[in-house]
Amino acid sequence: MISSFSKVDEYGFERPGLKVNYLCCYFFNFTIFCFILDDFDYKAYEAFASRYLAILTRRAMRWNSILSQQNLPDGGTMKRFVRKGVPAQFRGKVWMMTSGANFLKSRQPNLYQDLISDNSHQSWDEIIQNDLNRTYPDNIYFVPSSDGKLNSLYNILRASARHNTSVGYCQGLNYVAGLLLIATKDEEQSFWLLTVLIRNILPSYYSSNMQGLITDIAVLGELVRLKSSKLDRLLKDLHLPWPILVTKWFICLYAEVLPVETVLRVWDCMFNEGSKIIFRVALTLIKMNETELLRCSDFGDMAELFKQITRSSSVLDCHQFMEAMFKLPGSLPASKIDSLRTRFRQVNVDR
Repeated sequence: MISSFSKVDEYGFERPGLKVNYLCCYFFNFTIFCFILDDFDYKAYEAFASRYLAILTRRAMRWNSILSQQNLPDGGTMKRFVRKGVPAQFRGKVWMMTSGANFLKSRQPNLYQDLISDNSHQSWDEIIQNDLNRTYPDNIYFVPSSDGKLNSLYNILRASARHNTSVGYCQGLNYVAGLLLIATKDEEQSFWLLTVLIRNILPSYYSSNMQGLITDIAVLGELVRLKSSKLDRLLKDLHLPWPILVTKWFICLYAEVLPVETVLRVWDCMFNEGSKIIFRVALTLIKMNETELLRCSDFGDMAELFKQITRSSSVLDCHQFMEAMFKLPGSLPASKIDSLRTRFRQVNVDR
């Protein structure tokens, strides 16, 4: 393995600054990149990268075998495979299959082309256009250029606003769609995956009243009360509401929050298992840092620490983080999430 330092990672993200460097590790046909702080333990990270890239090599061989078969494995087997990671070269195909996006596309195979061919003006168009230059401004693929991804991103968001009329466009979707485009390298796949998120996985997250988002943040607060009661009491004593801490986590699905490789591993599971994965990520971040969080004594320190825990060394090792994600929060059945959603949705309606 040879290591070097680069300001641009595999996904085109550039994070300049005196306190930030990049570690770029090459291993056979795989590359893994992550931004790291100057005081980061480079040797420890190289050791992780060597282990992880060896895992990716094995996973690629297994996934190649799976995808060459006529039928996919059953649900339990597929879940185990996805949780261990989907190699980058297979992500678009796997996400389309596991999320149900392929099924939606099969019902309207010409829809995307019809939508982007629609030249009629809608109110969302200018808002989308204005948000383009705010989307990953530190990514080399999203700088204004004739061969960049901004035009593709515009097409995806414009088509989505026309297709998902109850939502139109909501800020935050640009980050989600942008990372979908980076990961899949395919406009139409990104459109259908965004549609699955808006309609099936995260209904009402991006609607005008954001009812789904507000409900899920309340659900997270209750889960923390049940699983980390001391932290729940401390946050209440500090009068620090959950929306201040985690709105960006949820609305961007951890894009622009966690390291890119970690976000994509989370999305592997989210497209296969649904929105409960979002809660697992949040609870894991909290559980991994509970001791430090409980030391906070004021509003500002707690809010700042919630930002710092998404940039710590514990989230850089995406493989270790994913393993912790299915252990630290304990049992989190979908039925429990559904019950809490029903409860807090009604509370919001009654207000």
